[in-house]
Amino acid sequence: MFYIVSYDIPNDRKRNRVSKAMLNYGARVQYSVFECIIDDKLLEKMTAKLRKIISDEDSVRIYALCAKCEKVVTVLGRGEVTKDENVFII
Repeated sequence: MFYIVSYDIPNDRKRNRVSKAMLNYGARVQYSVFECIIDDKLLEKMTAKLRKIISDEDSVRIYALCAKCEKVVTVLGRGEVTKDENVFII
């Protein structure tokens, strides 16, 4: 499934921790926005990790995009929509 994760965290230290954690789950497309192609198990793991870091003053939003919605994402300017890369095990 394709997810957009965005966050607004006032504390620099916590924001950096969230950023580093998110690199394990998706691609950074803007400073506080990630595109993630993950399954339900990884979504649960990511959500649990984020809940351990953030507090009530922080905001993290996770948007699920269906396959149809993902195909009509428009990018203006530089960048492209994250694609699921093929994995080859040799």
